[in-house]
Amino acid sequence: MTITGGCHCGKIRCKVEGEAITHALCHCTDCRRHAGAPMVGWTMYPAAALTVTKGQPRIYESSTDGRRHFCGDCGTGLFFTNAVVLPGIVDIQSATYDDPEAVPARVHIQVAERLRWMEHAHELPTFDRYPQQA
Repeated sequence: MTITGGCHCGKIRCKVEGEAITHALCHCTDCRRHAGAPMVGWTMYPAAALTVTKGQPRIYESSTDGRRHFCGDCGTGLFFTNAVVLPGIVDIQSATYDDPEAVPARVHIQVAERLRWMEHAHELPTFDRYPQQA
């Protein structure tokens, strides 16, 4: 399977080949703060499966060994690597895929840091579009 994707502004494009090792929804504080979101979806692949086909991501040293790759123009988070904890592995933010449903999520991780209100987020009212103001 080949999956393509990229950043919001289109200056960085990538493709990944093969089957994902997993697709995890991460609730850790580091991911939440970097993304500005209550959780982040990550698909894990062998690093050799990923090819950046356009542009060059910037790299932020988010921890001693963690490296977050992102678009320096629009700020979209793209990849995460950690040569100590996950040698030879790249995590790719699944929402950056052209088809974000290509790899279904399989697990929630780092739930010890999950926002408490996220435990029941699926129970909130839903709307197909932005609701009308009363």
